[in-house]
Amino acid sequence: MKKVLKVLGLFALLAIMAMATLFIYNWRDRHPDYAIDLKRVNPDQMPIQAGFAKKAITPTIVDTWNDANGDNKYNEGDGDTYNDNNDNGEFDAFWIAGMSNAKPAQGVHDDVWSRVMVLDDGKSRIAMISMDAIGFLHGDVIDVRNRIPEELGIDYTLISATHTHESNDLVGIWGKNMFTSGVNPDLMEYVKAQTVAAVIEAAKNLRPAKLVFAEDRSGKDAPLMKDTRKPIVKATGIHLMQVLDAENHTTLGTLINWSNHPETLWSQNLLISSDFPHFVREAVENGIYSGTTKMEDGLGGIAIYFSGALGGLMAPHPTISIPDPYTGIEYSEPSFEKAKALGDQIALMSLKALKKHGDTLSTSNISVRAKTVFPELDNTKFIIASGIGLIKLGVPEYFKTRTEIAAIRIGPALFLSIPGEIYPEIIFGGVEAPEGREFDIGPVEVPPIETLIKDRYTFYLGLSNDGIGYIIPKSEWDTGKPYLYNDERDTYGEENSLGPETGPFIYRALVYVIEDLE
Repeated sequence: MKKVLKVLGLFALLAIMAMATLFIYNWRDRHPDYAIDLKRVNPDQMPIQAGFAKKAITPTIVDTWNDANGDNKYNEGDGDTYNDNNDNGEFDAFWIAGMSNAKPAQGVHDDVWSRVMVLDDGKSRIAMISMDAIGFLHGDVIDVRNRIPEELGIDYTLISATHTHESNDLVGIWGKNMFTSGVNPDLMEYVKAQTVAAVIEAAKNLRPAKLVFAEDRSGKDAPLMKDTRKPIVKATGIHLMQVLDAENHTTLGTLINWSNHPETLWSQNLLISSDFPHFVREAVENGIYSGTTKMEDGLGGIAIYFSGALGGLMAPHPTISIPDPYTGIEYSEPSFEKAKALGDQIALMSLKALKKHGDTLSTSNISVRAKTVFPELDNTKFIIASGIGLIKLGVPEYFKTRTEIAAIRIGPALFLSIPGEIYPEIIFGGVEAPEGREFDIGPVEVPPIETLIKDRYTFYLGLSNDGIGYIIPKSEWDTGKPYLYNDERDTYGEENSLGPETGPFIYRALVYVIEDLE
């Protein structure tokens, strides 16, 4: 008996050692000594050049599957089977990210993209990229940066995810099950290669340019989103930058920045899509159509959509209806019709704002302040997920992760790079210290970020250069009873955050880059 116990103990010890080795290996720093501390300031108005490009990053769906019980989730225990269309004996699935595990794509509704603007003021050259993905982790951002040819002369590259919940997993936690990564390595390589190719093409397309800035602040009051967590604070509308060819006045591209989760299609969709940003971009580029009738002319060029302050949670929730701007038909149930109605609404407000309120600049300048920071990793789920290799988070310091904060000034506009889904009250004000909170403190992230910015226009680029999850005010943090505001139910957000110190940490980092750029 003692011998059996010794053998079992040895096996247990070996298992623990193997697991510890696995965790240490997966926690390794994949980019040791990488850090950026960049400050480039140009106070002079100068002629500016701009180039745009886009490359599809859409997966090719080969294998489809048969849903035995109609629950839109792949589970062999339910009798679900796959169609091995390439006869390789495996289910080559691309797992849709954002709502739950076990959602293999059945096809493609619309392409997903890496869309790029390269801007040059004669002293600095930057690349700004929007990628149709649930998120793109900082290590992958570094990989892309390292592949951009040095001869392009790009001083700073920003990659922001649109956060679509209808495309394939590029993070890892939405695979076949909670223990299997949803990232396809070959597709990840394709995404990175296509993104670099788009940067190269945009740089080759550089042309003398003029910039047009505009806003529509009414967007925060339009019934186009729902704030699903108290306090009710929404972002301040749509922020726009149109880039014109300085010689022939045609549109090279348009940047659209708005704050709402691209999850109109909700949890049952099985087609790859960029959700409502697809319809925003199509309408801004090619015009808005009601049926086959063009109702509004587009601008041409390449439209680039950036998501803003999404935390809290800003969503086109199934409980709200989105009206078609021309027919008045309201769509509440998740559908592509609802996604188009929402996209058309945003595009219509954007086009009207640029026509009525646009400020056109023949010269401009670029200044950048970017800094690597190391927030605390205090989320058991994230620690385990990175330890078993679901997500390549990396732990460069003891239970800290590497991410990045940046502020980019282009003429009269500040573009603030935020590495996750920040709660709007940190940006716009309204942080509360409600009953039921976990920490007996008052609001920490004050004054609001917006009040510290002196620029005429501001763009808040969420999920930029990383996807660290929700950035929650510490005085609103809550993981157990009593629940916030003494509600009967718990809140959503904390389980997908680095931890309670994330809000104060990111707030201080944002304040630093803003003030240091002044």
